[in-house]
Amino acid sequence: MVLGWKVVAGAIGVLCVQAVITPDRAWAITAELARTCKALTTKQFPPREVANPAAGSAKGSGRDQTAYFNKCVANNGKMDDGGK
Repeated sequence: MVLGWKVVAGAIGVLCVQAVITPDRAWAITAELARTCKALTTKQFPPREVANPAAGSAKGSGRDQTAYFNKCVANNGKMDDGGK
């Protein structure tokens, strides 16, 4: 019976430690911020063919576009290059 209490106490301890070290949840971005960053990303990386996203970008790769979008979200939609 004593061993059972030790196991329960250990399990509770592990759960408490996990609750402390687990990072907070990430918050979702707003639709307005997503629209702004998408527009800035589209200006920065224009498509090769209009209305054909499968054609790719005239400059930069998909990773570049993703990095630019993530940077835009991190900067709350304010990019220093103005989307040029």
